[in-house]
Amino acid sequence: MHGHGVRGLILAATATTALAAFLAGCSEGGSPSGAVSKAASAASEAGDALASATAEAGQKFDDVKNGVDAKGDVKLDGKVTSDADGRPTVKLTATNSASATKSYVIQVDFRDKDGNLLGVSVVTVNDVAKGASKDATARANRSLSGDVTAGVARAVRY
Repeated sequence: MHGHGVRGLILAATATTALAAFLAGCSEGGSPSGAVSKAASAASEAGDALASATAEAGQKFDDVKNGVDAKGDVKLDGKVTSDADGRPTVKLTATNSASATKSYVIQVDFRDKDGNLLGVSVVTVNDVAKGASKDATARANRSLSGDVTAGVARAVRY
C-alpha cells in the first residue's frame, strides 16, 4: 500500500481510537469537552505511532538492494497471541526457495476484525540456507486490544 491507501488506513485507525476514547470519557462521567480533549490526544498518539511504524517499515525495505519478492516463501502460523506487554505477536516461517543462502525482510500487518490497520512489524530473518526454513516472531509496534489478525504484507529475499 502506498500514498493514499496508507493515509486512509491511518485516518481510519485514528478515528476509531478517537471514538473509543470519547465514549470512554463520556461513560466515566467526565465532561464532553474533557472527553473530546482526551479522545483527540489518544487519536493523535495512535496515529503518530502507526505512521512512525509504517515509515520505519518502508525504510527497512528501501534499504534492501537487489531483493526479490518472496511473500510466497513466508507463512504465518495464524495464531495471534500477546506478549507480556500486551503487544500482539505471531510466529512465522521463512522457507528459502532460492539456490543459495538468503536473508529476508518481512512486514507483518496487524488488523482489526474489519480489516483496519492497527500495527506493523518488520522482521529480518538472516542466513536461511537453500531449501531450509527458519522461524521468527513478529511483534506489533504497540499494545492493541480486541480481535487482532495478522498477515504478511510483503516480504523480500536478498
